[in-house]
Amino acid sequence: MSTTETAAPTIRNAATKPTTPRKLFVNIPVRDLQRSIQFFETLGFAFNTQFTDATATCMLVGEDAYFMLLTTERFRDFSKRPVGDARKETSALFAISVNSREEVDTLVGKAVGAGGARAADPQDHGFMYAWSFYDLDGHHWEVFWMDPSAIQS
Repeated sequence: MSTTETAAPTIRNAATKPTTPRKLFVNIPVRDLQRSIQFFETLGFAFNTQFTDATATCMLVGEDAYFMLLTTERFRDFSKRPVGDARKETSALFAISVNSREEVDTLVGKAVGAGGARAADPQDHGFMYAWSFYDLDGHHWEVFWMDPSAIQS
């Protein structure tokens, strides 16, 4: 380790699987709910109508991972802090995995074609390939593929 590097943090509960299975719900504000639904449907995502009304919808991302797209007004009900503008600031990066390098390119291409914008150039690390886009509200999405043989069990 060089003098410019910082030591890695100490981890006491190392694991490759959660000790307690949980569902993950990520809430994000959107300016136009219907337009956001159409954008993400173009990318191949589905929505749970049981959790959809005029102010919110539940986008299915993984087996136990969901994104709640909330109108900005509805999102304000969940926080006492001001709602940030994702078009001007980044406070989170949402990374989703896909099954191949080609799928990375396809998904980002669809996002840009549906009104999103490229966030960065593709990154090829050999065992991992990633590319990113901004959605209609400026949220930063990373799409990546990782070679399964590179992941330790």
